[in-house]
Amino acid sequence: MQERIENEIRASLELMQKLLQMPELLADIEKASNEIIKSFRGGHKLLLAGNGGSAADSQHLAAEFVNKFNYDRQALPAIALTTDTSVLTSVGNDSSFSQVFARQIAALGSEGDIFIGISTSGNSLNVVEALKAARRKKIITIGLTGNTGGLVKEFSDICIRVPSEETPRIQEAQIIIGHIICSIVEEELLPGK
Repeated sequence: MQERIENEIRASLELMQKLLQMPELLADIEKASNEIIKSFRGGHKLLLAGNGGSAADSQHLAAEFVNKFNYDRQALPAIALTTDTSVLTSVGNDSSFSQVFARQIAALGSEGDIFIGISTSGNSLNVVEALKAARRKKIITIGLTGNTGGLVKEFSDICIRVPSEETPRIQEAQIIIGHIICSIVEEELLPGK
């Protein structure tokens, strides 16, 4: 069992090292951070969505913006579209599960906002539909995916692709990327003491 534990940690570390060797990925993280900063400065908000572990990551990152990341500061407007069970089940039942995030973007999104769609495969239909809905409203779209980017890549202004096919490794990298973005945004908008 100890060998298995060590192998899992080693696999995660190897992926993190790989990220450091990818200038395009690092540039995409910077671009995404700058777009979010620009949006917040313009009085707009951040919307996030994903399924399963990606839903949890959406909620986690929204909380970091609304509450705090590294220090106490002014709240930043971020909403995880994964949390309203009445909306999710209503749209899922009356329309289609593929529309559960797109419908919320239609209701809550405005031009100048940012939408982050998180999908390890890049092919989550409800995330793809949300990206399409965001584009119709002139919302900047950021995809956070695994290696290929899948369909999410096609509908994202910026697609940050983790170079892995393994869901656990992708999710580990995605939360680190999310934390990096939170840190950059927080420090640029509301410098710490």
